[in-house]
Amino acid sequence: MPNRRNAVYLLLILSLLTGLFTGRSFFFNLAYLFAGLLMVSFLWAWVSVRWIGISRRTRARRAQVGRNLEESFAVRNTAILPKLWLEVRDHSDLPGHRASQVVPTLLGRKSYRWDVSTPCLTRGEFRLGPMTLLSGDPFGLFISPRRLGATSRVVVFPATVPITRFEMPMGLLSGGEAQRKRANYITTNAAGIREYVPGDSFNRIHWRSSARRDDFMVKEFEIDPLVDVWVFVDFSAASLVEDPTVQRIGRTGPVIPMGVEIPPSTEEYAVVIAASLANHFIEDERSVGFAAYTPHREVHEAERGHKQLSRIFQSLAVVRSFSPYSLAQMLTLETHYLTRGTTLVIITSSLDTTWVAQAQVLGRKGIRPMCIMIDPQEFGGGQSSDETRGLLRAGRIPTLLVKRGDDLTTALAQRPL
Repeated sequence: MPNRRNAVYLLLILSLLTGLFTGRSFFFNLAYLFAGLLMVSFLWAWVSVRWIGISRRTRARRAQVGRNLEESFAVRNTAILPKLWLEVRDHSDLPGHRASQVVPTLLGRKSYRWDVSTPCLTRGEFRLGPMTLLSGDPFGLFISPRRLGATSRVVVFPATVPITRFEMPMGLLSGGEAQRKRANYITTNAAGIREYVPGDSFNRIHWRSSARRDDFMVKEFEIDPLVDVWVFVDFSAASLVEDPTVQRIGRTGPVIPMGVEIPPSTEEYAVVIAASLANHFIEDERSVGFAAYTPHREVHEAERGHKQLSRIFQSLAVVRSFSPYSLAQMLTLETHYLTRGTTLVIITSSLDTTWVAQAQVLGRKGIRPMCIMIDPQEFGGGQSSDETRGLLRAGRIPTLLVKRGDDLTTALAQRPL
């Protein structure tokens, strides 16, 4: 296209020079023709990207690794004159997202639609947009771009694996002291009644009390007396071990997977394990807490329900193993609010034995820790995890060992040692 335009410029200059030297009006008329062609082409290209409306509809702002992100696009010509051709270029940073499209001839007041389905390969928070609209004149002399700066965000949650069996520390699967906390949902523990307020569900009305008091009364419920489960995930920089072939977006961004398997990084294994356990406990109607330094402090108090699961997934989606705090420091700082009888699931690849002593202290306080050890030697680490696992066995802390390439469903179903 620049070559065509330069050729017209050259012909325009030659026509003017020839007209000046010969004095013939034909060459001046030819120069005017080339100048008019340039002006008409430029205006045509400018008008071609005006009076155009573009809509972008993302069906969900949250997706998950292994699933597809669905988007719908529509381009509408709001002018009467047709648009010969349009090109829509999308500048989203979601890996593998191919939303750019060449729109064929668009008549006046007409629309063109297309759908895009993008497989989500990498967890993280990504930008959708901006977009650039391009068109040109029919002679191919000019291209006029128009940038549409509107953007939105989409969060891709980490992948999960099904957990068919996960053995918790003995004696803590049920029971415990009643927590005496009011629940916003119906449980098996009715705690009392109160007056009805707008917004209360009708299935909570206690009809006998309502008839006796001649006013609507609703039942209140307490949280089931099951112990809380807390998931502590170690994302310290010192614990990160990954294969040299691992590539990240922008060097410090999310890991780019090379296939359907989990990337060979202790960070990615920890994320998938934590997400799978949180999903398993929430589906089992357990109260789940979460703590990690991602590297920012992320602590979610123990709660139930899918809102809690979404909060945990949100934290795990953007986590990076850049925290300067070690696992021992995190256990010291973040366990003071854990109540007696709490089950603490620690996910780590750290071989620093100081955190084992801290976990033993928690055990003496009535908190029951267990460890899921991601073997760093399998990912290229130089040291063996035998010493750390030996100390865990000596401290009677149940431990599961996960190696690179393991089927996590099978690995998590093992009996802790």
